[in-house]
Amino acid sequence: MSDVLVIGAGPAGLYAAYYAGFRGFTVTVLDVLTEPGGQITAMYPEKEIFDVAGFPAVKGRDLVDGLMKQAGAFNPTFILGERAEELETSEAGPVRVVTDKGTVIEAKVAIITGGIGSFTPRELPAGNEYVGKGLVYFVPKLDVHAGKDVVIIGGGDSAFDWAYSLAPIAKSVTLVHRRDTFRAHAATVDQVRAMGVELIINSEVEAVSGDDWVESVTIKNKEGEIRVLPAQTLVAALGFIANIGPIAKWGIDLEKRRILVDTTMKTNLPRVYSAGDITTYVGKVPLISVGFGEAGSAVNNSVPYIDAAQGVFPGHSSGGGE
Repeated sequence: MSDVLVIGAGPAGLYAAYYAGFRGFTVTVLDVLTEPGGQITAMYPEKEIFDVAGFPAVKGRDLVDGLMKQAGAFNPTFILGERAEELETSEAGPVRVVTDKGTVIEAKVAIITGGIGSFTPRELPAGNEYVGKGLVYFVPKLDVHAGKDVVIIGGGDSAFDWAYSLAPIAKSVTLVHRRDTFRAHAATVDQVRAMGVELIINSEVEAVSGDDWVESVTIKNKEGEIRVLPAQTLVAALGFIANIGPIAKWGIDLEKRRILVDTTMKTNLPRVYSAGDITTYVGKVPLISVGFGEAGSAVNNSVPYIDAAQGVFPGHSSGGGE
């Protein structure tokens, strides 16, 4: 039995764990991934993030390390590599969660911070047999691709972020997109262009070649012209398919696979709150910095369920640390 169960160990979840600990509550953090950090750890630990207050720029892994250190001051319990499968709750409490491995967790309140849920990459139509042999969908470590010819497929933020990060260390970087416009932030597109990365538009992968490893990528444009690019790394940044999984069966009000919350971050279920990318409400802006605020609001507003003697607002934190 914990005071607070945080479901999801991404940035919002780790901040919720810290803030609940700061308020003197015991915390359990549950996540299906085997490492804390959520999407940041799984997808872009080397990417620089620019929208976190107090950091002009911070690498994903450094942000997660800082959040873990911050939360760790209050000794939360981490249960990793297990998925919340069943959830039961009532106004009288407690919240009871059973994982896919049979672990039973009870808490006075639960805060769901599961990001976009579980996510799987959209597969590259041609060459998927090279997964693990030069074809990757994530770039968790940049140095693995140093000195290689890298071809990146996609036109979104991830594609351009990886192009920006890999260009200084790779032998060459080429980005291929099937349209002539990009979804990525315009400033990032300009930065990548300025680095000399070749941007090939209106083209798609026709074939991937190589014996035991990717050696080349054949692309075809809309006019039917063929071009063969050398490649020892092929990054397919085609987006992801999100699945909120068992959450859909818990009776929580949802809107477009997001959890509806009120201004206190409370869901329609008693003792269950939510924060971060998985939440939605009128005016929602999906930024990491916003998720931090939502996590703090969720913890504070859940206090009456945890300890009715405490007020919702804890006072200012300056001078209150250990």
